[in-house]
Amino acid sequence: MSTWGTGSFENDSAADFLAEVTEDGMVALEEAFEVILDPDMEYVEAEEGARAVAAAEIVAAGATGDTTRVTDAALRAWLDEQAPEDFQGLQPLAVRALDRVLSDDSELQDIWADSDDAETWANDVRRVLHALA
Repeated sequence: MSTWGTGSFENDSAADFLAEVTEDGMVALEEAFEVILDPDMEYVEAEEGARAVAAAEIVAAGATGDTTRVTDAALRAWLDEQAPEDFQGLQPLAVRALDRVLSDDSELQDIWADSDDAETWANDVRRVLHALA
């Protein structure tokens, strides 16, 4: 069954990514950002974009301590074991990654632009950006 919604964790790519984070930790988060920040990547595919949005949501939750949007029990437990300062170095990467996801060179941006929920999706991504600032 496929999952698709406007929230950071409301898609199959993000759901799969959560398991990677609870298993591999900070490395998984950093890799999600590095993939779409690679200067050789001209266009961000939907899967990579969704993973970066989920990663940014996790970084924001970890840095601020606000885990209200984290519904996955294993991820919430992992976040409880981390210190907020552990996420500081990832915040600039997360911001740059989200800027890329919101750009014209992003499949997620293209997909959502054609939907009735485009503004809702973009506002949710901007909410994460604001939390990271």
